[in-house]
Amino acid sequence: MDEENAVELLQRFRRDRRILLDFVLAGSLIKKVIMPPGAVTLDDVDLDQVSVDYVLNCAKKGGMLELSEAIRDYHDHTGLPQMNNSGSAGEYFLVTNPESYGSPPKRAAPPVPDYTPPPVLAPPPVITPSIPDLDLSPVASNISQSESFNSTQVRELTVDDIEDFEDDDLDETDSLRISRRIRNDAADLALGLPSFKTGIIEDDLRETAYEILLACAGAAGGLIVPSKEKKKDKRSKLMRKLGRSRSENVVSQSQRAPGMVGLLEAMRVQMEISEAMDIRTRQGLLNALAGKVGKRMDALLVPLELLCCISRSEFSDKKAYIRWQKRQLNILEEGLLNHTAVGFGESGRKASELRILLAKIEESESLPPSTGELQRTECLRSLREITAPLAERPARGDLTGEVCHWADGYHLNVRLYEKLLVSVFDMLDEGKLTEEVEEILELLKSTWRVLGITETIHYTCYAWVLFRQHVVTNQQGILQHAIEQLKKIPLKEQRGPQERLHLKSLHSRVEGKQGYQDLSFLQSFLSPIQKWADKQLGDYHLNFAEVPVMMENIVTVAMITRRLLLEEPEAATMQSTSATDRDQIESYISSSIKNAFTRILQSLEKSDTKHEHHLALLAEETKKLLKKDTTLFMPILSQRHPQATAVSSSLLHRLYGNKLKPFLGVAEHLTEDVVSVFPAADDLEQYMMELILSSCGEETAEIYSRKIVPYQIESISGTLVMRWVNSQLARILGWVERAIQQERWDPISPQQRHGSSIVEVFRIVEETVDQFFELKVPMRSSELSSLFRGVDNAFQVYANHVIDKLATKEDLIPPVPILTRYKKEAGIKAFVKKELFDPRLPDERRSTEINVRTTPTLCVQLNTLYYAINELNKLEDGIWERWTRKKPRQKLIKKSLDEKSKSFMQKDTFDGSRKDINAAIDRICEFTGTKIIFWDLREPFINNLYKSSVSLSRFEAVIEPLDTELCQLCDIIVEPLRDRIVTSLLQATLDGLLRVLLDGGPSRVFSLGDGKLLEEDVEVLKVSEIRPLKCQKSFLSLVEMVFHEEWLKIRYHAFGLW
Repeated sequence: MDEENAVELLQRFRRDRRILLDFVLAGSLIKKVIMPPGAVTLDDVDLDQVSVDYVLNCAKKGGMLELSEAIRDYHDHTGLPQMNNSGSAGEYFLVTNPESYGSPPKRAAPPVPDYTPPPVLAPPPVITPSIPDLDLSPVASNISQSESFNSTQVRELTVDDIEDFEDDDLDETDSLRISRRIRNDAADLALGLPSFKTGIIEDDLRETAYEILLACAGAAGGLIVPSKEKKKDKRSKLMRKLGRSRSENVVSQSQRAPGMVGLLEAMRVQMEISEAMDIRTRQGLLNALAGKVGKRMDALLVPLELLCCISRSEFSDKKAYIRWQKRQLNILEEGLLNHTAVGFGESGRKASELRILLAKIEESESLPPSTGELQRTECLRSLREITAPLAERPARGDLTGEVCHWADGYHLNVRLYEKLLVSVFDMLDEGKLTEEVEEILELLKSTWRVLGITETIHYTCYAWVLFRQHVVTNQQGILQHAIEQLKKIPLKEQRGPQERLHLKSLHSRVEGKQGYQDLSFLQSFLSPIQKWADKQLGDYHLNFAEVPVMMENIVTVAMITRRLLLEEPEAATMQSTSATDRDQIESYISSSIKNAFTRILQSLEKSDTKHEHHLALLAEETKKLLKKDTTLFMPILSQRHPQATAVSSSLLHRLYGNKLKPFLGVAEHLTEDVVSVFPAADDLEQYMMELILSSCGEETAEIYSRKIVPYQIESISGTLVMRWVNSQLARILGWVERAIQQERWDPISPQQRHGSSIVEVFRIVEETVDQFFELKVPMRSSELSSLFRGVDNAFQVYANHVIDKLATKEDLIPPVPILTRYKKEAGIKAFVKKELFDPRLPDERRSTEINVRTTPTLCVQLNTLYYAINELNKLEDGIWERWTRKKPRQKLIKKSLDEKSKSFMQKDTFDGSRKDINAAIDRICEFTGTKIIFWDLREPFINNLYKSSVSLSRFEAVIEPLDTELCQLCDIIVEPLRDRIVTSLLQATLDGLLRVLLDGGPSRVFSLGDGKLLEEDVEVLKVSEIRPLKCQKSFLSLVEMVFHEEWLKIRYHAFGLW
């Protein structure tokens, strides 16, 4: 009972193991399977001898699977325990039921012997599949009979051993190998053709295509059966055993035989046909033509003739023969039943008979040899009677017997012709055409009669083959050849009427995503090319980022295929593209820009954006994308769409605007995010507008500009900046009030003779200006104008505060005495109302305020106001210079308007404050001169000068205090204001002198004789005023003029009445 359970478990394990290997090997997990020597198909391989772990590792790596290595790996690890290579662990699991294995072993496991990987071994004998026994298995016996796989005695493979291998076996194996290494996936370029019902594979088509080529070459007399006794050096056989080397030339031009013989040999190698198969096919075709006088070899029904003329004895392996016969029967069924050029007409009886005969021929191999051979012979005879008349029926106007219509039925013919065209590529360098490409193409023309190929079909098939090879190898040279072939495909009006009718009849029904679709010939071949090109161009930023030169060729391919497909009757339903090439280019731009923009968004979501707002980073990345797009791709697309740059910029403007709009809606203050996002967004928009304007004419650019919805960054930013400016200006006014209240009007230093308040005001103003220009947000000139107006108003307030409590001139000048020389009515009224002219009244009311404004205080105030004007000019120039640097370029649309507004603003930015400050300086100067004469020197000058008589109180008594005041002024006042203050003092002195002379009161008596003395006093006054000064000649001229005018006034009013 235990033995039966063990056998059952072993059988289940073996069955599951075979199912797993069949699934892995039959699917697409393994890119390439290399059979062991002597095996043709997987049926020839004992899967019980194949290491599952080795196969799964190859599947994970996506590499090639050499079954001989898998078999070796299986035997190398047969004596070792199962490992999962997961390292040490505290847990384990069991795949099967542990009760089936009994108790665990009680002795230690034997040590693992040292094992050195052997060199190249002779291949093991083929082992017959059997159920291995637990004690003695056939596997073990077979190994013991030859050599153990774990044996340390290894026999190396020598050249003599290699000589013993039969070339036929190697050739059969080589015919199944796929030597081309596919580097890129070309699955998207699959033809729009239905699959074969018989399950024909690519190797079957390749071998059949070569047989047709030999038949067509034989029709031209170029078919010669080569001798089997070919002498080859030992290195050549070694390389054939271990695999061809890329350093070995397959068939070089110098070694190739001349003429058709050498060309066919090159084709054989290019199409990977074994020498044994080549010889069998040649001999079979020659035997088939024997006795057929006047029959062309290319008019033979090749698969049927080969079935009749090639016997089983010519194959070294029965399975190879069965596979070959199966291929010929499948080709007959596809060519005569499934995809016929002529068809069966009204009855399907012949089709049923054909299927029965083909099935009986295949069934004969399972019968005893005598019975099977008899059935096969009878079936072949019946098959010839049915197929020969059917295949030789005329079609498309040809004569009976001229063409044998068995392989020119769509879709078999184009697939066979495709296999012939693939031979133009160099086996050792897939990205290049072989040296014999022109000769090969010329030779392939001989197959056009058999395969029903026309010029249009040839150019279309060849273009598709070249383009697919370009996709596989990524070689530009192949792509150029594909474009040349596409350009050779004639348009509808360039084709002949017979060819137009023929192409119109070629249709295929293919199942797609939207159900079954009817495709024409051109759609079957060109639609995959167009879809592939559209897919690549739909994301050209990704696919052509490193090779933008390739993009131009792909655009050419897309445009050519599109033009050809638009001529097809079903173009309206099959084509989802727009009507013009420009619309198609716009679709490429739209799709690729959206994909690239989406990738930017995804990358920003994954990256760390804590230091900067993601919208600012998005604007920077979008600008980089646009620069790359404009530099690399737009020159290519602009060849077919002149406004491609404008389309790209407009789309990116809209995409970024969609992300920016929610942020703009909630921006209310100048936060860090606003200061980060607004400049980046505005710079991006400016760059986009410049690209649109530079790439289009004025009219076209205006059209695109209307379509674009502006971000209005400057408008929104201007509102926020205006709020900030207003708050800062209110802060400045507060500082001005505070600085004036704290000012004591003491000079800062002997060198800086102005007050400290103005320095504080300028400090806060400059800080505000610095903060204004540190705002990197976009601004308009209106925000700058607002800043100018606010600063101007602040200095006006400052100037007004300086002179706010300054007394008037009338407060300083005492009232006119009661008895005067002119106002007799006043003297009369004085006796009635004496208090009206009380000379002490104004002194008592204003004395406190006037005494506070001492001469040094007034001088410091003047210096402060003068300092304000000078610094104001510097501040204005600095603001304009920084504004120019901040906005080096203006918007092209508003440039002239901005220049006009700028020139206007530069003229009157601080004029209000300048006007008020100058008015304050004039008023303080006038007040200072009047105060010195009429207030500080009132006693010696106004009250005592010329009192009683001129001779008793001359002007010399006033010179000394006047000189003291003048020197005090000159010591404190700054140099530029000295002329103005001295002029005011001189004017006040002359006014005082005129007051003494005209309104001196009853205490002063003047006579005509005093005129000479008065003139001398005036001269003394002039000298005393000018002496302490270091004045320019212009100022001296001014003093002379003032004295002259005032003296004439004095003489007129005083001496004229005396």
